[in-house]
Amino acid sequence: MPVPLIWLIFALVLAGAEALTGDMFLLMLSGGALTAAGTSWLFDWPIWADGVVFLVASVLLLVLVRPALRRRFALGAGLPPEPIKALEGKQALVLNRVTRHGGQIRLDGEVWTARPLNADDVYEAGDQVTVVEIGGAIATVYKDVGN
Repeated sequence: MPVPLIWLIFALVLAGAEALTGDMFLLMLSGGALTAAGTSWLFDWPIWADGVVFLVASVLLLVLVRPALRRRFALGAGLPPEPIKALEGKQALVLNRVTRHGGQIRLDGEVWTARPLNADDVYEAGDQVTVVEIGGAIATVYKDVGN
């Protein structure tokens, strides 16, 4: 079996194992193995030289790339907010009477099933309500005293 293919298989195994850990350590080693596969294919160096390439590339990835990726994921930067969470706190119009058994509201141009925050509350069609929470396809709503 050709040496570059062995390095490629090693890189894929490490990347697959990373899916189980989520720590990005094995992913950096996978990048080192992928680099070793590429240099082995391009230059036909001895196996020990491929090992040095793997070691240097892995250390560089671990020292330079991994900390930046971990910070980015820890801060949640680049991840879009959940669209459902963005609807919480918005005003909605009651379309069909909202009781503990259900009802309908218009929220951001869409019709949602709704239930009152307090089970004994009843909101009539035309009332303005505020969305407290959305669970699945059901919006939990309440009506301000001022509404």
